Amino acid sequence: MMEVREWAISILAADCLEAKLFAPVILIDEHPGPAIRWKEPTRPPGMSFSRHTKEDKLPPLHEHGQSDKVAACLHRFAGHELLAVEIMAYTLLAFPEAPKNFRRGLVHTLKEEQEHVRLYINRLAQLNVSFGDQPLFRHFWKHTPYIHTPLDYICMMSLTFEMANLDFAPIYGNSFARHGDHASAALMAKILKDEIHHVGFGWNWLKRLKKEQQSEWTTWQQQLLPTLVTPRRAKGFFMNEKSRYEAGLSQEWIDNLAKL
Repeated sequence: MMEVREWAISILAADCLEAKLFAPVILIDEHPGPAIRWKEPTRPPGMSFSRHTKEDKLPPLHEHGQSDKVAACLHRFAGHELLAVEIMAYTLLAFPEAPKNFRRGLVHTLKEEQEHVRLYINRLAQLNVSFGDQPLFRHFWKHTPYIHTPLDYICMMSLTFEMANLDFAPIYGNSFARHGDHASAALMAKILKDEIHHVGFGWNWLKRLKKEQQSEWTTWQQQLLPTLVTPRRAKGFFMNEKSRYEAGLSQEWIDNLAKL
């Protein structure tokens, strides 16, 4: 048995991957304690943040017939999942006063993100690549100074970065399948299925936390304005409307996003 607060601290302070991916069977949230604003996570040796350059673009779709190019994509995605684990731990510590059901849902999502990291690591190993062999980037951590409330978290993570994955997961999964890599395609299908639920979590809490007289779309746009994140970041170069319907989003939201 472990307190959520203790677990979140252990994730952010961990200097080994095993500790970052550890999920207690029983978690309690009886003593969330005072708010903690974690500046930056401790990282395992070889997994510190690199500076992102123009040369760090993902391999284009037409190169997915090469296993090293697929591995480069999967490594980047694994890095994003580890960032998500850390940002969720950050949010649990930053907002101890958040509704209990919000914190409970966030704990569940964090555990699924940990599992995603494991799945990526396993697939990378099959491609003879170790997680940490390639650069990892700060990405989500650049935006933590702008997460002042649980609603800020929802709008940035659940309804922007995770929502974009409703497009990128099938785009890359379909490309891997077209090139005969059905194992990597199946992994992306699993990620998509879970991300639909994560976006649904964000959508439900957006409706609960927004001002009563304000629409979901307006609230989301306003929450993103202080950061470097634009609403366009919530979708890929192909928009998967079906997954957004499955996440519970309104027709108005989907239509507005399609216009961006």
